[in-house]
Amino acid sequence: MLLQGKTAVITGCLRGIGRAALDLFAHHGASVWACCQAPDDGFAAHVAELAEATGVTIIPVYFDLTSHEQMRAGIKQIVDAKRNVDILLNIAGAAHNALFHMTSMDKLKEVFEIDFFSQIFLTQMLTKLMMRAKSGSVITVASIAGLDGNPGQIAYSSAKAALIGATKTLAAELGAYGIRVNAIAPGVIQTDMTAALPKEKFQELLRGSKLPRAGLPEEVAQAMLFLASDLSSYVTGQVLRVDGGIGG
Repeated sequence: MLLQGKTAVITGCLRGIGRAALDLFAHHGASVWACCQAPDDGFAAHVAELAEATGVTIIPVYFDLTSHEQMRAGIKQIVDAKRNVDILLNIAGAAHNALFHMTSMDKLKEVFEIDFFSQIFLTQMLTKLMMRAKSGSVITVASIAGLDGNPGQIAYSSAKAALIGATKTLAAELGAYGIRVNAIAPGVIQTDMTAALPKEKFQELLRGSKLPRAGLPEEVAQAMLFLASDLSSYVTGQVLRVDGGIGG
C-alpha cells in the first residue's frame, strides 16, 4: 500500500473524482478527513463501509466553500485533532458555462470564490501543519481549460489558470519545508459536471482526444495517488494532464 500511515484531507468527496480519490486512498492505507458541502446519509453509509473494509479512519467534515466561517470550523476540527496532515487534495469546484459577454461580474466572482480563493485559503491553513512536520504533498485539481482555454467558460478557465499559477508559486515557496505542490489537469471526465453538458458540446470536447472516450474519475484518482505517494518524491511544481491526449 502506497499511503500506509498517511493522513489525507480530501475535498469534494461526495461524488465524482473526489469519491474515487477517497476510495483509492483508503484502499492504499491512508486515513482520510473526507470533506463535503453538507451531511448526506448515503455518503455517511459509504464512509462507514469503506472504513470497515480498509481498516483506516475516515472522518467526514462538512463545509461550504463559499463560507469562510464554515471552512474555519472545518479546519479547526482537523487542526484540533493534533494529527499530521500529509496530503491535501483540493478537488471540490464548480463550473459556469456562458460566453464572455454573457458572464456577469457576480458570477465571475462566485466561481473564483469556489474554484480559487477557497482552495488557497484551505491550503494556506493546512500547509502550516505540513511546515511543522517538514513534509507534505498538496495536489490541486485544475483543468485543461486553465491551460488551453475553453470557449464559453471564461470564469472556469480563468479560475483554473489562477490555480496553476498558484501551484508553481507555492512549490517554490514551500519546497524548503519538504512540501511538494502539484496540479492535475483533467480533460473530459465522466462526472456530473460533464453529464450536464449538451450532447453536442460533450462530443465537441472529445473530438481532440487521441483516446476515443471520456476519462473515468478513477483514472484521475490514480494520477493523484502517484503525486501523493513517494513514487513522486522528486516531483513538484508540475501540472499533470490527464486528458486522453487532447493537449498532445
